[in-house]
Amino acid sequence: MTAPWRILSLPRIGEEIVRGLFAPLGDAAEVTFPRTRDRAGLLAALPGADIVIGDFTGRLALDAEAVAEARRVSFVQMPAVGTDSIDVAALTEANVPVANAAGFNARGVAEWAVGAAFALCRNLVWGDRAVRAGGWPQMEMAGRHPREIHSQRVGIVGFGAIGAEAARLFAALGCTVSYWSRRKRSDAAVTYRELDDLVSTSDILVLALPLTDETRGLIGPERLALLPDKALLVNVARGGIAPDDAVIAALDSGRLAGAALDVFDEEPLPDGHPLRSHEDVLLSPHAAGASVQSQFNLVAMVQENVIAAVQGRDVQNIVNGVNPQVTRR
Repeated sequence: MTAPWRILSLPRIGEEIVRGLFAPLGDAAEVTFPRTRDRAGLLAALPGADIVIGDFTGRLALDAEAVAEARRVSFVQMPAVGTDSIDVAALTEANVPVANAAGFNARGVAEWAVGAAFALCRNLVWGDRAVRAGGWPQMEMAGRHPREIHSQRVGIVGFGAIGAEAARLFAALGCTVSYWSRRKRSDAAVTYRELDDLVSTSDILVLALPLTDETRGLIGPERLALLPDKALLVNVARGGIAPDDAVIAALDSGRLAGAALDVFDEEPLPDGHPLRSHEDVLLSPHAAGASVQSQFNLVAMVQENVIAAVQGRDVQNIVNGVNPQVTRR
């Protein structure tokens, strides 16, 4: 009798919930978890695993050392779009297919970006804080130059599923929308601009691209200096693309009138970090995609892909070019 596939689940999700997802596999699979949610627990659990569901928080990162311990692993499924918490190159060298959950939260994140842009344009967070503190800053709100969103030029950096959906929503509101991506899209309904041109002509700059070696620091001090005066920044991508210190400097200089940040260089954002007390910043705990609909989409995609791997069917959303039919090692 063939031994069951061992599915190692790394995210901090209830064990019974995860087991329930793969109950349709019956005796063909066994779901396992690290005994401790730390580095030692990860390294101890990997040698016995055939399939790994990655940790979207990055706490249990599949770096090169971890991949070396994963001698039996035949497939890695990330329950996220980003793959920056795993060493994709090391897994590719080992001929292990890696899949993400591309598009699962595109609408949710795009809606967050639009909602955050509304909040920045009308100083909603600032006004809420002031009223809660006992004030009634009616005239001060007018003095903060509130703007109607349809009048804004919106630049989208990155044009995957999230960037394209955000562009569609902003355009539907009457905004002039342009985009930049590493690959120009022939099917895009909005205008392509080179990156520096895009930045210099964007009243609202939306970051929606993955963190890679090429994109780290992409929107740093030099590019932030190209923004029009009193521009707004919305980051639903990853911390490090627009480094926190560069964003703070642009806010303090007045180049940025406000920023809505769902991601940061270090997460959780450290206690006492200057962004926590900056009155022109809307802060979010990396939760832009955490809608009910997005969560259902994610669960369905992970469940289907892992079941397909065990049953010998092609898995979807492979990011490293390895054969999508998983072969047990």
